[in-house]
Amino acid sequence: MHVAMATEPAKPGRANEDYAGATTDTFVVVDGAGTPAGSESGCVHGVAWYARQLGAAMLHRATTEEGDLRDALATAIADVADLHRDTCDLHHPGTPSATVTAARMHDSRLEYLALADSSLVIRSDDGVQIITDDRESQIGRWHRQRMDATAAGTREHTRALREYVETMRNHRNQPGGFWVAASEPKAAQESVSGIIDTGAIRDIALLTDGASRLVDRFDLTSWDAALDLIRDHGPNALIRAVREAEATDAGGRRWPRGKTTDDATVIYAKP
Repeated sequence: MHVAMATEPAKPGRANEDYAGATTDTFVVVDGAGTPAGSESGCVHGVAWYARQLGAAMLHRATTEEGDLRDALATAIADVADLHRDTCDLHHPGTPSATVTAARMHDSRLEYLALADSSLVIRSDDGVQIITDDRESQIGRWHRQRMDATAAGTREHTRALREYVETMRNHRNQPGGFWVAASEPKAAQESVSGIIDTGAIRDIALLTDGASRLVDRFDLTSWDAALDLIRDHGPNALIRAVREAEATDAGGRRWPRGKTTDDATVIYAKP
């Protein structure tokens, strides 16, 4: 098994709120949901801390326990909640949260899990399959018009982003809404999950939305070509391509987005 990974913060010197961890057969990517300026979270630790703690707990549970990946995630969420329930308000609507994508290969099968909007890309002899949980983006499109109409980097955009994030909290981990890892283990059972045969798999990649945006937001390349780029030049090559594209649209006019640049993380595995 060949495994490679790369991660980069949105801006140099800023904390990276992504996490990537892997063994020879288990892969975990976590993307912390950033707290915009002026918005409270009820947590003294912050999103980067939460993402690292959750990712490490998920990798540990997924590699040491026999249950499925949803069970591993539920236990990991509970583990992290126990770490800071005495110091933080875990019932605060802004308590740190994250997307989780995981894959585990065993007995000629690939087990996968996706909670919220990071992506698992699987290339096999039959083509490319994308596994993600798009409920957040489906709900978000009804609330992001004001944010998308303002230029990134302006005070208006900062206010609109904060309003958008706080509005989306009303739909988070609610029936009919979208689900993320936060403080409630039951969210794990809402993951998109399944098992497929590994016999025809050529390679896989796990990407946070800061890395996948070259394909799924900017529409500058295909998933197949993105996998070729990672395979031939390494995960950092995809992140570099994302940064080059972001730099051509610093105001977010061509590709409206909450964050002009975002933390970007890639894990690539080739059996």
